[in-house]
Amino acid sequence: MNAALVVAGVLSLGIGAAHSYLGERYVIVRLLRRSDLPRLFGSDQFTRRTLRFAWHLTTVAWWGFGALFLVMAGTPAGTHAWRQAAWVGMAAFGASAVVTAVGSRGRHLAWLVFALIVVALWFGTR
Repeated sequence: MNAALVVAGVLSLGIGAAHSYLGERYVIVRLLRRSDLPRLFGSDQFTRRTLRFAWHLTTVAWWGFGALFLVMAGTPAGTHAWRQAAWVGMAAFGASAVVTAVGSRGRHLAWLVFALIVVALWFGTR
């Protein structure tokens, strides 16, 4: 079992759970209370539904990555596809770290978790 990939998987699952729970509690609910949302397809109901599912769709993607990292942790390392999957994860979470850090000017601490996932993936490929 590759411990570094287990760490990357658990962090990915955790950040997804935190994103959905905290986002729903502190961001989505407040956004959906607004009366000035754009009316798409005749009402603001489509806008409300889209905001909610798009928010949680990010969590689904992070959970998918987390599951992939956990599967990789239990499989023999070294195949080309295995290394490529790890590099794709590093690229995705590395870009997420940069965008989050720059966009929030370092105040949103998710960039740190994304960076830790990249570091864990890197160590997991060694």
